[in-house]
Amino acid sequence: MRVLGIDPGTARTGWAVLEKKKGEIIAVAFNCFETKKEEEVAQRLEKIFAEIKRLIKEYTPQIVAIEEVFFSANAKTAFAVGQARGVIFLASQIGKVKSCSYTPLQIKKTVTGYGRAEKKQMGEKVKSILNLQEIPKFDDTCDALAVALTHLYLNGRK
Repeated sequence: MRVLGIDPGTARTGWAVLEKKKGEIIAVAFNCFETKKEEEVAQRLEKIFAEIKRLIKEYTPQIVAIEEVFFSANAKTAFAVGQARGVIFLASQIGKVKSCSYTPLQIKKTVTGYGRAEKKQMGEKVKSILNLQEIPKFDDTCDALAVALTHLYLNGRK
């Protein structure tokens, strides 16, 4: 099973492709991409859409797992992330790839065993599980790896 994990955002979107073969989980590729804050919202969303379509075409995942919006004190940020999630779901649909989503609580609990884990704990656990040389530079990339891991742990039987 191959999963494309996404940590959505309009400024930076983290992504990770994980594959589970014969019980082993392998990090195929992971990174993040950014949009420019000077660009119009529609331009930023178009870039996110195009990047997700490209990732789907290049890595051919069976599913796209997307982190749900965490409604913090900043409603403006939550709405922007919601817009990014919308175009990611659309890119998945157009690419004929199923999609699903997980809450930050589900992700933290699945990956670390603790639903209130801090970013550093998540990074260390992701690094350990996937045998990475180092924790990814951006939290967004680490979060995308955690989203993909969550899907594989909860649904990956292949």
